[in-house]
Amino acid sequence: MFDLLSEPLANGTTVRALAEITVLGVVSGAIGCWIVLYKLSYSAESLAHGMLPGLVIAALVGAPLLLGGAVGILIAAVLVVIATRTSTETADTAIAVVITALFGAGILLALSPSSPPGIQDLLFGDLLGVTLTDVAIAGAVSLTVLAALWTLHERLLAVGFDKGSERSIGVSVTSLNLILMGLVAVTILVAVQGLGTLLVAAILVGPAAAARQVTRQIGPMIAISVAVAVAAGIAGIYASYHLRTAAGASVVVALLAFYLLAALAGSLQHRQIPVRR
Repeated sequence: MFDLLSEPLANGTTVRALAEITVLGVVSGAIGCWIVLYKLSYSAESLAHGMLPGLVIAALVGAPLLLGGAVGILIAAVLVVIATRTSTETADTAIAVVITALFGAGILLALSPSSPPGIQDLLFGDLLGVTLTDVAIAGAVSLTVLAALWTLHERLLAVGFDKGSERSIGVSVTSLNLILMGLVAVTILVAVQGLGTLLVAAILVGPAAAARQVTRQIGPMIAISVAVAVAAGIAGIYASYHLRTAAGASVVVALLAFYLLAALAGSLQHRQIPVRR
């Protein structure tokens, strides 16, 4: 047992992956609770998929992936706003059309003859390929996002449970939603290199969804969500090392296992647990 736990720690690649997934687990577990509370899961997934063309173009021209992802998210957000305002369909339908088109465009670019090797990592991530610089950037960005969430906690909580309270706290629901989505977008930017556009939504939503099964209060929910994200991330990396499976996919499978355990625990209590203040 000791060898199973200690052997991966002798590998620098695995250690960096563990550091990266721990950082991502902390920030994703925290912000994921607000994504679930504000019902933004679909929007978060849409941002992750819509940024693919920007990531692929950045990889093709040799630009930083963070820059390409940022431009991709910005373009996706603008197109979604235009589509929802001009389309006669529902907002979800308009968003689905735009994001599907962007994702398809990203796939076509990725399949072009000039695509560099490893372009598929943009879809599924490359946790085992992160560098110390990547970990440092993820840590710095994550601290910024966590500081913003800490500062906005009371306002997010008040509006999340009572949208009529926006006048009393001096912040509109629209403004908070925009700020929250901005923080989600930044989190996706730092997480996408490790987990890819297809898997990043799992660590943003899965831990919070699992925590919601076993607690009613936002404070414990955030703590449990962070613990689940970090534990599943570490378990996934260890499974990847010993079983020689893809790291990102292994993390997602571990997240699913934790969610199923939480759902089972919730069902055994014979109650539905909404989040409350």
